[in-house]
Amino acid sequence: MAYKYLLDLALILLCTKFLGLFSQRFRMPQVVGSLVAGLILGPAVLGIIQETEFLKTTASLGVIVLMFTSGMETDINELKRSGKASFLIALAGVLIPLAGGFLVGLYFNNPALLVNNTAGPDGSLMLQNIFLGIILTATSVSITVETLREMGKLRGPVGSAILGAAIIDDVLGIIALTIVTSFADTSVNVVWVLVKIVLFFAFAVAAGLAFARLYRRWTCKTEENRTQHVIVAFVFCLLLSYIAESVFGVTDITGAFMAGLVLSNSTSEQRTAYLATNFESISFLYLSPVFFASIGLQVELNRMNTHILVFAVVLTLVAVLSKMVGCGLGAKICKYSGRESLQIGVGMVSRGEVALIVATKGAELGLINTELFGPVVVVVVVTTIITPILLKLVFREKRHAGHPAPDLTQGEEV
Repeated sequence: MAYKYLLDLALILLCTKFLGLFSQRFRMPQVVGSLVAGLILGPAVLGIIQETEFLKTTASLGVIVLMFTSGMETDINELKRSGKASFLIALAGVLIPLAGGFLVGLYFNNPALLVNNTAGPDGSLMLQNIFLGIILTATSVSITVETLREMGKLRGPVGSAILGAAIIDDVLGIIALTIVTSFADTSVNVVWVLVKIVLFFAFAVAAGLAFARLYRRWTCKTEENRTQHVIVAFVFCLLLSYIAESVFGVTDITGAFMAGLVLSNSTSEQRTAYLATNFESISFLYLSPVFFASIGLQVELNRMNTHILVFAVVLTLVAVLSKMVGCGLGAKICKYSGRESLQIGVGMVSRGEVALIVATKGAELGLINTELFGPVVVVVVVTTIITPILLKLVFREKRHAGHPAPDLTQGEEV
């Protein structure tokens, strides 16, 4: 049994690729098939594979590499131009889902309708409702990034706005989470958390400038051995990810994205393309399939009554619409076109592993009723699966009269 992880990996890689190609037949991104593969293999359907610590670690590494390569492929000038817009998009994309989740909690998180009520007489029921809104503020941009890359839409104003908004969304989410958890955990210091967030970005800029200068000089002297460039770049990514999470309390994927941005602006386009190609290869062959499948493996729902099932449906609808409306409205205020605003709103819908991490933290502090955890998992899975599908629809090119629709499957990597 010690070697069962080899069988697990073989099944995950085979099923994600097979279902990825199958989804591509229906002109959907391959990532949809990968997500469904994890759902089928996991406890929710067949129960062939259980989530293990090894798969969790591999999945975490997969999303780090994914965001690292996204940083390398991001046009920093476009990102700067969309900075103000990204902030407004992220702000609206936090406030509206927060309000939506809170209102849903007011109705469904009712002690009279739940078997196990964990709220005490000290007003913690109100904190639970607020926390439910905070879960909906989370955004997992990794699914969007992979989908946009597959469609060739990652670079450009919409892709940059989504990436920028996702990073800011992370920061705002950390602030909101810290404020609420500070009421349940007196050891949390809100001011200190805010200071650490500011310090992280200051550190990332300073460390990035220093690394960029050294890396540029070193690569010029070792042009004949590019393999070393890849190793050093990956070490920088891992170190910045580790420092972000363990020292400053910022998500590791934010550190990875910042590392990619640094590298994209510290070397030539040709060398950056070489680095990105190498990381995309290992990501495509191994890390990404495990990451996307791991989301489906986490689905293990307990028996739910009618009240909880209705709650799951309503919470999912609010989760999707609140992000689309919030982020789309923010984009519209920033003078994006109606089509672009819709694309940005859809790009921010996925909750992914971020919402699960937030929900788990809340469960540890008693901020979410145990009966309501299952519907949160439903929200994560549904938003993760439908995001690439909706992105494909909103990015579809308009058909012109007299011209056949283009074959979208041509030229895609198989």
